[in-house]
Amino acid sequence: MQVAVLMVHVVLAVALIVLVLLQQGKGAEAGAAFGGGGASQTVFGSSGSGNFLARFTGVLAAGFFATSLTLAWFASNANQPSVEAGIPNASVIEQQKNSLPSLDDSEESVENASPVLEESGNADQPAL
Repeated sequence: MQVAVLMVHVVLAVALIVLVLLQQGKGAEAGAAFGGGGASQTVFGSSGSGNFLARFTGVLAAGFFATSLTLAWFASNANQPSVEAGIPNASVIEQQKNSLPSLDDSEESVENASPVLEESGNADQPAL
């Protein structure tokens, strides 16, 4: 059901974009008076397409709004997994923090394992 609503939503979005781009702006009537467009070249006849396109745009916008609300309802009522995703509670963090060893908890003495250049007392070997 959700996939069908999503497909209708996408089709309505594309149709709404195309329909808005087809409409003329408010200043288009002034251009038509100077030969910018004749009534014989219109698809919807000499009366114009303003009323039809405006109503159809409203119908598509209402459908787009309805499918948006439906998809939001589907998303909010989705089955929640047993383990919630996101930031865990503070008690879970404390339990994990207490179970991990830290550097202060170590009882054994850690010696520096980095190599040290020592001066050799032997004159036959060059110093590094």
